[in-house]
Amino acid sequence: MVHTYAIINQKGGVGKTTTAVNLAAWAATDGKRVLLVDADPQGNATSGLGIDRANLEHCLYDVLASEMPAKNVIVKCCVENLDILPATIDLAGADLSLASAIARDTRLRNALLPIQDNYDLIIIDTAPSLGILTVNALVAAHRCIIPIQCEYYALEGLSQLMRIINLVQSQINPALQIAGMVLTMYDSRTNLSTEVANDVRGAFQGRVYETSIPRNIRLAEAPGHGLPAVLYDPHSVGAKRYWMLYKEVFSNA
Repeated sequence: MVHTYAIINQKGGVGKTTTAVNLAAWAATDGKRVLLVDADPQGNATSGLGIDRANLEHCLYDVLASEMPAKNVIVKCCVENLDILPATIDLAGADLSLASAIARDTRLRNALLPIQDNYDLIIIDTAPSLGILTVNALVAAHRCIIPIQCEYYALEGLSQLMRIINLVQSQINPALQIAGMVLTMYDSRTNLSTEVANDVRGAFQGRVYETSIPRNIRLAEAPGHGLPAVLYDPHSVGAKRYWMLYKEVFSNA
């Protein structure tokens, strides 16, 4: 059975795309057939895997709004075994286009059903919002991973996110589970990171992964070269930590 993971947090800048891209890349490198769905109109997961968004004829918007088959939109990327359902700025029109659409919350799930047997793992990178795109991601997913930045106000907004997850579980997707939370931009040299980590682990006991993701220049540089960290610098601390996180996430899958 294919497992579908949504990487979600309505706050921006917490490492959602970095986490989605690098978990997908490590899974593919480990021999899994992986589909990365870019459900963020900014399209950073798409460009971060070396795909020129300006040259794309179609994107996820066409799948959701026009019900184009996903297989017609999926493209190969720089990592063997890893495909991507890309995003362009056109996806920003999804909220408006789907506002009065029938079964608007299940569009992504229904689009993935015909192709899911082609993959061992599907990872969805979500937008920094709790709009229709994020709801579609939660409806399509079996599990969600919540990146939490180790800075002030890390827990701000999480109660709202948990309510949305609970609503989706109770009304549309009872199979949805929180796989875990991952601490990102962690700096062991600062009291702040330690305090935030302790606060998060205290608030969500048993739900926070042991592996934290540090601030790392190689992780920051890799998207500018259109590569995941495993290809850009597999020996970097950031790449190694995502390998550790990948093993931790999927040992419990």
